[in-house]
Amino acid sequence: MKKIILSLFVVSALFQSCSSDDDNTGGNENVIAPATYNFTRNGSTTVSYSGQTTRIAMAEELVSGFKVTSNSEAVLDAMFAHEAGNSDFSDADLNASDKNVRSKSAASTDYFASNTTDANAIKADFDSWIKLQVDEVFPNWANIATAGNAGQLQEGGGGSTRYINAKGLEYNQAFAKGLIGALMTDQILNNYLSVAVLDAGSNVEDNNNGVLAEGKVYTNMEHKWDEAFGYLYGAEADPELPTLSADSFLNKYLGRVEGDADFAGIAQDIYDAFKLGRAAIVAKNYDVRDEQAEIIRELISEVIGVRAVYYLQQGKGSLTTDPAAAFHDLSEGFGFVYSLQFTRKPNSNDPYFTKSEVDAFITTLMTNNGFWDVAPETLDVIAAAIAAQFDFTVDEAKE
Repeated sequence: MKKIILSLFVVSALFQSCSSDDDNTGGNENVIAPATYNFTRNGSTTVSYSGQTTRIAMAEELVSGFKVTSNSEAVLDAMFAHEAGNSDFSDADLNASDKNVRSKSAASTDYFASNTTDANAIKADFDSWIKLQVDEVFPNWANIATAGNAGQLQEGGGGSTRYINAKGLEYNQAFAKGLIGALMTDQILNNYLSVAVLDAGSNVEDNNNGVLAEGKVYTNMEHKWDEAFGYLYGAEADPELPTLSADSFLNKYLGRVEGDADFAGIAQDIYDAFKLGRAAIVAKNYDVRDEQAEIIRELISEVIGVRAVYYLQQGKGSLTTDPAAAFHDLSEGFGFVYSLQFTRKPNSNDPYFTKSEVDAFITTLMTNNGFWDVAPETLDVIAAAIAAQFDFTVDEAKE
């Protein structure tokens, strides 16, 4: 896999193993990374990201709710914009939580704090996918779908049944893969790894002087970095040994990209950057911290780009032979294309694709009867346009 990354940081960062950040005091120019994402202070872990774990669990149950035809729009909306104490989930802890998914979608400091127009439009997209699932797909659940008519289609050979709208789109896939961008990617790349968040208020002074968050064993800066980590690894049973099969979102698809020989090593590179960046915060070396944030931005963005191209190409391959399989792949591709607007070019404040560029891709995919009509050549053009902005080819991504 072609990368710009780790060689840039050989001078400023020394990779070694340790089990505790108790040893990483002072403003060393070199930063010692632990063997795993394990940081302690006075014998207690300083790593905390329970809010991220909660939101991932909420998102899992919400996406599953797209296939429960008895769910009303109000039920799904309540799961999306949960309020503490409401019985929206099967898990009592989720019901008690004051967290929700909607408020953190398209909500990053760098991209949306001063751009509420786009933030509201994006939230409205997710709201509409809920509404349209209930209004269009649920009433036609048992009908056979045709061009212009919602319903179900079974994949060839007795495969899975897919429930699609009139244009062949699975709203549950659009929603789930769209969240990978709007929630996980946006919060990691454009919020918690943002200098504006990490250095907010007195965070630098407090971190330099070992001033902990009130009632906590970590500094605010340490916690912000951990929250970024949590949106990727928060569902892992043992985040020190991630399996990359712990959720249905970014964690899962990092694993899928890692499994492609053309991108092998990307998962370790991301994990190592998270470790070293956190160690740099402990060592008060903010240059190394920010260098690691740029690595994470580049590589997580690449995961989104690779999977967008992958699904467009997979869908193209079965358009004429197995429409249900093709539409499923293209629905996943739709969600990853949608997620491109939340990516982040390293050393910039810009996504790899703007909202208007993403909207143009989506419009092209949904023209006329959508997936029923889309031409293979159209899918190739979009895939090539995506790959051209990244450091991979269509051929590398499509396998």
